[in-house]
Amino acid sequence: MAFSERVTRLKSSLIREILAAAQRPEVMSFAGGLPAESMLPALDWADMPAAMGQYGTSEGEPQLRELLAAEARALGLDCQASQVLVLSGSQQALDLAAKLYIDKGTEVVVEGPTYLAALQTFQLFGAECLSVPLAADGPDIAALRARLEQHAPAFAYLIPTFQNPSGVRYSESARAQVAALLDEFKLTLIEDEPYRELTYDGGMAQPIAARLRQASWIYTGTVSKTLLPGLRVGYLIASPDLFPHLLRLKQAADLHTNRVGQWQAMQWLGTDKYRDHLGQLRDFYRGRRDAMQAVLLEHFADLADWHLPQGGLFFWLTLKQPIDTRTLLGPAMAQDVAFMPGEPFFADPDANPGCLRLNFSHVAPHRLQEGLSRLAHVIRKAQAAQTAA
Repeated sequence: MAFSERVTRLKSSLIREILAAAQRPEVMSFAGGLPAESMLPALDWADMPAAMGQYGTSEGEPQLRELLAAEARALGLDCQASQVLVLSGSQQALDLAAKLYIDKGTEVVVEGPTYLAALQTFQLFGAECLSVPLAADGPDIAALRARLEQHAPAFAYLIPTFQNPSGVRYSESARAQVAALLDEFKLTLIEDEPYRELTYDGGMAQPIAARLRQASWIYTGTVSKTLLPGLRVGYLIASPDLFPHLLRLKQAADLHTNRVGQWQAMQWLGTDKYRDHLGQLRDFYRGRRDAMQAVLLEHFADLADWHLPQGGLFFWLTLKQPIDTRTLLGPAMAQDVAFMPGEPFFADPDANPGCLRLNFSHVAPHRLQEGLSRLAHVIRKAQAAQTAA
């Protein structure tokens, strides 16, 4: 068969493969970013108009676009509903941005580590991903400047609030310095914020896009982490110079986002019941985070270093004795434990061994002790074999 040249760069999604393998009920899965099923809200469909079954506009439902624009303005982002594009999950924003900017060999800036599905999407279109190391409060600013001085990237893809996978939330200083650099080099920003609402210390920060004065930007989010991922409703808000191009790409991709999911999102956003739900969600996940922290201290204190995440759904562990954690997947699954190796979150996986991402939202607390003790045993055994070799 004569497939496109792009298909030769197509890689399967490791996280989707692990989740598929972890479907057995006995498997304790720390792998995916799955919400806790007990916290998925009950949906009422009784009043949904029959017209929602008809084709809709490519931009999205007008009322939903107004609600999303109002939420963004409350964060400090100067925008109107006319800049909002409702998507089939925020993952679609990465696909549209890649189509807009990337040809084979196009350079883009990403964090190291970064969201692995973003790497997969950008590399599928032929991008050369330039990593900038991530510290506890944001990217290495000197390294970012060096990248921009030495290269001509098409955009910077950043996750400044409870970054996936590291959990890092950029400090105010880091946000200001990043914005200043992007403006100086007039570099487009793609700011991905799926976990913004899952904050456990009450802290909020203005998006980087809201601080830009010269650079173009795309700001993207989703209701998947706060309502139901199965609705597949996300959004992007773009600077006026980019929006028309993204809209045409959306039209070519799937005409419009499903109206049934959009209608449900409209029943929640901006309402008291949504605010109450977010409060319950934060309390619930804060409890699960704290439970995992306690068990990690018991089983991993001598194995790894990590920071307590202030939001999001993940712990990011760095092993004190580095080992390629991809080699641990088979032994862990044999013990009915799934986790996410850290290497695929880097543009150069082989140069960054020894990290792993653990989700704390999905596994019930009474299974944490057994699951993490088994995983720690797998790691100790592999490290002992590595030392002996």
